[in-house]
Amino acid sequence: MKNQLLLFYVIIFCGFHSNINSQKKIEKSKEALTESSGVRNNSSSTSSSRSSSSSSSSSSSSDNLFAEIIIEGFIYITYGTFKYGLIGDYNNEEHLNNKLSPYPFKEGSYGNFNSNDSLCRNRMRLDLENSFIYNSNNLFGNHLKAKIRPFQYFYLQTNFHQLYEFDKINDKSYKLSIFQFNFCYDRIRLNRFNLGWSLGATYIGNEVKKAGFAYGLNADYFLSRNISFTGTAKWSSINTHPVNSFELQSKLHKKNYCFSLGFEHLKIAEPTYNFVTLGAGIYF
Repeated sequence: MKNQLLLFYVIIFCGFHSNINSQKKIEKSKEALTESSGVRNNSSSTSSSRSSSSSSSSSSSSDNLFAEIIIEGFIYITYGTFKYGLIGDYNNEEHLNNKLSPYPFKEGSYGNFNSNDSLCRNRMRLDLENSFIYNSNNLFGNHLKAKIRPFQYFYLQTNFHQLYEFDKINDKSYKLSIFQFNFCYDRIRLNRFNLGWSLGATYIGNEVKKAGFAYGLNADYFLSRNISFTGTAKWSSINTHPVNSFELQSKLHKKNYCFSLGFEHLKIAEPTYNFVTLGAGIYF
């Protein structure tokens, strides 16, 4: 247990100290996200050289049959990938029917889901967490999370980053607001481990005021002694520039409260941001 925590903190601080000088990073991110996308509409001449319609009716019918087979095969493959890969088979995968816990470690060493129905409840759960994120005295911010879980099948998550940067040389300050709205689904729901995906949107406020499609992955692993590890990754693109976030957290759970220490990496256009995070949360 101690070795695992020590390794986790070493990863955090190695990533934190590898960060380069962060002066005016926020301003560079804003400029990149607001600049013209530079998409050129090359109106290519539509020289449609149509083939002569002298093909026999037998060959056209065979082509249509072949096209139908290809389309049907594509539909079956897409449906199978979506159902069994992203959603799962509720008739044959017992872990998908595990109930949502009132909060992690309520009874025994289990996390967000439990196979013991008597220990769980079928009602909405609200997870709230807030973290102070720190890079240096010139660059820091806040990260607020909210998860609404109607039941064990899916949940809605909102993330709000507020970044602050100070340029002491020119006596200027900059700030950047990032909003993330996601529909999340846990594909694996074991007693001590859950893994899922998310789809949604990322919105940049302030002078940018632009949004983009987002997708991601998330996982939680629950150890004994009320300790858990959380990892999340979200990818997005705004004005052809990446807006990505990666987070690792260790959490200590006390009843329906938790305290977290972690590392967060943001890439907003070209600049990258590394933060040490310290926070607390509550489960309702």
